[in-house]
Amino acid sequence: MSTQATTQPFASQRTPPLPQATPEAIGLSTSRLQRMSDAFRREIDKGSVPGVTVLVARHGQIGWFDALGRLNPATGAPMAHDAIFRIFSMTKPIVSVGVMALLEEGHFLLTDPVAKFIPEFANQQVGVERAGQLDLMPLKRPITIQDLLRHTSGIAYEFQGNGPVHRLYQQSRVNSRKISNAEHAALIASLPLICQPGEEFNYSRSTDILGRVIEVASGKSLGAFLAERILAPLQMNETGFHTSEANAGRVAEPFANDPWSGDKVRVFNALEKPAMESGGGGLVSTAMDYARFCLMLRHGGALNGTRIIGRKTLELMASNHLGTNVKINGTLLPAGHRFGLGFAVRTDQGLSPSAGSIGQFFWGGMAGTAFWIDPKEDLFAIFMMQGPGQREYFRELLRNLVYAALD
Repeated sequence: MSTQATTQPFASQRTPPLPQATPEAIGLSTSRLQRMSDAFRREIDKGSVPGVTVLVARHGQIGWFDALGRLNPATGAPMAHDAIFRIFSMTKPIVSVGVMALLEEGHFLLTDPVAKFIPEFANQQVGVERAGQLDLMPLKRPITIQDLLRHTSGIAYEFQGNGPVHRLYQQSRVNSRKISNAEHAALIASLPLICQPGEEFNYSRSTDILGRVIEVASGKSLGAFLAERILAPLQMNETGFHTSEANAGRVAEPFANDPWSGDKVRVFNALEKPAMESGGGGLVSTAMDYARFCLMLRHGGALNGTRIIGRKTLELMASNHLGTNVKINGTLLPAGHRFGLGFAVRTDQGLSPSAGSIGQFFWGGMAGTAFWIDPKEDLFAIFMMQGPGQREYFRELLRNLVYAALD
């Protein structure tokens, strides 16, 4: 049954509820939002994904919040509004906001070299494949804080390719949750870059390195800093780098094997406290918690009188930082989009395969979670699932269905 927030209480009050309204009161259509939920239910019935939660808000009020399918396919437990999800790369916008909060305090400039905070990055080189061999070339300029935020650092992700540098990542311990953020940063610094800093967009472990920059600049662990500066002020009480054993029955789980490819699905144990607090993908959260973060962003950096970052700082983050000269690698940025400081940003009304507005900014996580904020329509949506192989399809489906519900 669809949950319109004005007629039925949310399943969890651990995080204070946000303002609620009927869809029609905020310019949405109940029947079309129900059509959206029906579409996701069909996908669940087909076995594409165990279950989902979807939240749509406009003008600062939640008009639709639905929990569909199963929380855990192994137990058959139903999906719940307070389900806890591994949000993977939806961690990145939170950490990026944390970085910009430190910038506002004068701890660094965007143009500062990363080596100023992590000395191991002073000796990096670029790996170039020639005749089957990996040659190492000197840097034209150092990696900057801005490069890390916009993924133009030359740092890689082990799953974003299979070139010689990617293979070095795959053979290393970069994916271990048992090493510290400092050890992880030193390991990344010991590996060659895949391109010169500033020349290409390559989605990467850059935000993990930003997590270490935060630790060095603030003198606190990444988890402690985020809790103090973002999560606690926004009352995101269910968001962290792990959740307690008491919440084991609330953790959403994927199918053991991907329903489309048959491959084994691997996700981290949400109950295990990691040594590495991954700024690029380590948080767990709920739809309602992340809605508080989105509402803060939609309100220009503040929520309920609590300012996290300045309005102009957020405008800078949600702007195109790639221009037209940076080469875009990979498929994560759809046509008509570029990348800002922690978010993808829509730059063209056309070109994209889905509806939206210029200035819309967004990101998602590897296991299927996603959000976007549309300032022009004063709209945001949050989608939570644990289905890695279906994430791109479901994200496009969500956009089409939500925008179709606008009056």
